Amino acid sequence: VLLSMPLLSQDQMSYSSLKTSKFGNLPVLPSCMTVAVQHGDPSKGPAVLAGKMKPGCKVPWHWHSAAENLVLVSGSGKAEMKDGASHVLSPGDFVYMPGKQTHQFTCPTACTVYVMPEAAFDIHYVDKDGKEIPVEQALKSTANAPAKKAAAKP
Repeated sequence: VLLSMPLLSQDQMSYSSLKTSKFGNLPVLPSCMTVAVQHGDPSKGPAVLAGKMKPGCKVPWHWHSAAENLVLVSGSGKAEMKDGASHVLSPGDFVYMPGKQTHQFTCPTACTVYVMPEAAFDIHYVDKDGKEIPVEQALKSTANAPAKKAAAKP
């Protein structure tokens, strides 16, 4: 028991505020989404990321090596698994997406999410046939999606 005490003392509570978090774009995600690391280092292991998505923003079909947990904080969202379940999310809803399972996420309205990868974050985009494609190709189709939606309104 005494040997475990130093290990316990190394763990400390951390705190992050959405209001003061510094959000920025990641080149591997659509420009309509910004993220802020809340805890951990997503390049090395499990982490908590806050994400803000503009109305109509979509992270197109992709998969991650590790499982991903997502909690919708505000707005509305839609999580879809390729050849599987589709869920419309309301604030407070949780969705678990297993590693190496193709999925996409859309926010029809502006939304805020917490994304919690269970290991280092990576993203592999795929085309309609499930073949892996370069980031630039995947994001090209979503680059103007929010602008087109806004332009369609009277």
